[in-house]
Amino acid sequence: MNDFTMRINGLVDSLLSDYQGGRSIDEIKRFGHPEKKTVIDILEKLRRLIYPGYFKNESYRTYTIRNNTTMLLEDVIYNLIKQIKVVLPYKEELSGADEAALTAEAERITFKFLEKIPKIREYIETDLQAAYDGDPAAYSKDEIIFSYPGLYAILTSRIAHELFLLGVPLIPRMMTEHAHSRTGIDIHPGVTLGKYFFIDHGTGIVIGETTVIGNNVKVYQGVTLGALSTRGGQSLKNKKRHPTIEDNVTIYSGASILGGETIVGHDAVIGGNAFITSSVPAGARVSIKTQELLYSFGKSKPVKKSEFENADNWFYVI
Repeated sequence: MNDFTMRINGLVDSLLSDYQGGRSIDEIKRFGHPEKKTVIDILEKLRRLIYPGYFKNESYRTYTIRNNTTMLLEDVIYNLIKQIKVVLPYKEELSGADEAALTAEAERITFKFLEKIPKIREYIETDLQAAYDGDPAAYSKDEIIFSYPGLYAILTSRIAHELFLLGVPLIPRMMTEHAHSRTGIDIHPGVTLGKYFFIDHGTGIVIGETTVIGNNVKVYQGVTLGALSTRGGQSLKNKKRHPTIEDNVTIYSGASILGGETIVGHDAVIGGNAFITSSVPAGARVSIKTQELLYSFGKSKPVKKSEFENADNWFYVI
């Protein structure tokens, strides 16, 4: 045995010894883990089912929409059952279930989820319309479907939310975090979204698990719909920690709305960079006073600029 091989064996022995530490990172689960690549592939195939004429399926050479839909659906069913079966033992009541019970439950959940596809398509059509109506930079709905990160994040959230409601562990969060990595938009799968939801630009948006959003809501980049405090840690699980946003609300860039008891009433407008921790009445316009600007010209005394302080439209400009 040469020196190089001995060094490798020494490293292996060191790692195997370190794995015996009894820590969370040392655990080798008997039921394995979901495959991230497969979960993302399922998500992309579901997107093709939802937009049947937009994303070419390179895997199948078919000539009818029925054949193509059947093949896509069979592919999704097979892989989704397999991935759900892998994660079901994370649920306490199924941690000791046998193979047959896990398979039966995975099949039940998969078909229950797929029955929700028409509902998801109904809602995403309204989101597409909201994006087109709300953005003068949009020249066609095709442009929005192919290129808008907000719509991609919303669709992923709607898919993941249905799996979340069915009690599927891990997989919904994997889907929304994939969208997060692609778009910079972080929507927890537990979030409840109404119809006609529009995210413009989107980068830096965070929407927490127990947020409830009504119909015709518009949100711009950098908005946080979060918890007022998470110091309670796991003791806060399953409690309403995030705000409720009622119908016809617009939230401009950089605003933070925090707290499970915080309700933004219908038809309210929240200006950019506002920091809100208590409820906002219906129809209110909330903005922060514009900071005073200082203009310096060479060695001359700085000139104070405060004409913007009383402006009523500054936060409408994106």
